[in-house]
Amino acid sequence: MRRIARLLTGTALAVAVGAPAHAVDAGRLDVYPSTVAPGDQVTVNTAACGDKGSATGDAGAVGAGVFTLAPSTHEGEAIGQFRVPPSAQMGTYEIVATCAEGDRQVKGDLMVALTAVHEQLQPRGIVKTGVGGALGPDPVQTAAGVAALAVAAAGGTWLLHRRARGDGI
Repeated sequence: MRRIARLLTGTALAVAVGAPAHAVDAGRLDVYPSTVAPGDQVTVNTAACGDKGSATGDAGAVGAGVFTLAPSTHEGEAIGQFRVPPSAQMGTYEIVATCAEGDRQVKGDLMVALTAVHEQLQPRGIVKTGVGGALGPDPVQTAAGVAALAVAAAGGTWLLHRRARGDGI
């Protein structure tokens, strides 16, 4: 019993003394959004260059060329932007930033897809469930269907009226 209590106490102490809740990884380049469509704008940031450090970014792998990361007030990070060329092909590309002071380099991945994941597409058209619907997708077809039903109803009524009078069919 004491053994379990010591283990739990030690674990709780390690968690309490451990890393802060919001730690910045100074050894990587954050790419946002990480999945884009050709033509989209991308923001990159890193804390690897220090509080007042700047960097030069290289997005040549995706065809965007060189860009600048400038110091910002956001947690001492350097931030920069570039636009993915409309001619970019699908795939994963490595984006690199080199700090202005020193030779520190950080890398991040950018995925180019046909359509960006962050876009929300609105559904259009009809749902093909295999069960007929009351209204079709085409107003002309709907009007033709309604007219056919009206003709059938009028014809049926006329036949029933003739039968009731004894005229026969």
